[in-house]
Amino acid sequence: MTRMADIRCWRIEGRVQGVFFRCSTRRQAESLGLTGHAINQSDGTVEVLACGELDALNALEGWLQKGPPAARVDLVLPQQVTSTDVSRSFTTG
Repeated sequence: MTRMADIRCWRIEGRVQGVFFRCSTRRQAESLGLTGHAINQSDGTVEVLACGELDALNALEGWLQKGPPAARVDLVLPQQVTSTDVSRSFTTG
């Protein structure tokens, strides 16, 4: 029996727009074998939705706590996943 992939969503607060946060998140997620997206929000946060193995999701969440060198992450807030329609790759919007 094949196990379904897990899906998690986070809202990242801090200095996370204009500092290559989405691009760096995509690279990190792809290196972990995850699919999903990182999207700038109008309130200055970034939404990250990721789908894959639980260990990889936990590793991404740990990475999100710091982000790339130019970023300042103040808060990583888990969000309720409202859609299971996840891209087959990791995209930035």
